Amino acid sequence: MTALARDQIVCAARGWIGTPYRHQASLKGVGCDCIGLVRGLWRELIGPEPEPMQPYTPDWAEASGVESLIALGERHFVAADPAAFAPGDLLVFRFRDNSVAKHVGVASDATHMIHAQDGARVAEVPIGAWRRRIVRAFAFPGLTNDRA
Repeated sequence: MTALARDQIVCAARGWIGTPYRHQASLKGVGCDCIGLVRGLWRELIGPEPEPMQPYTPDWAEASGVESLIALGERHFVAADPAAFAPGDLLVFRFRDNSVAKHVGVASDATHMIHAQDGARVAEVPIGAWRRRIVRAFAFPGLTNDRA
């Protein structure tokens, strides 16, 4: 596995800024959703995706009630402290209390993240009110530095 630095992850994620939101897509400059952004970063930084992504509907989390996003993170990433995340970490969110986690972004620093959100383009935004919705954080495997 290729060694990664946190600044490489943030730089790669910033390269996706402006990519239109497209459900299930994962192509820089063409379209992606939040999961597609992470898939694209994996391919760019690590190589082939570790498992095929099964098709999912926009209401996949509500329909299944299964924590698939967290399970995917646990299979392929390294658990991190959601209260002390570092640049390059994946932040996993719940939109509502008592619902399954359904959104992911990449921390670009202690107060900002890069994410794809329905109806918008990939953007770097303040974490702000999102912070209270963070339920998990994951680091990419193979990091050469623990902190940026």
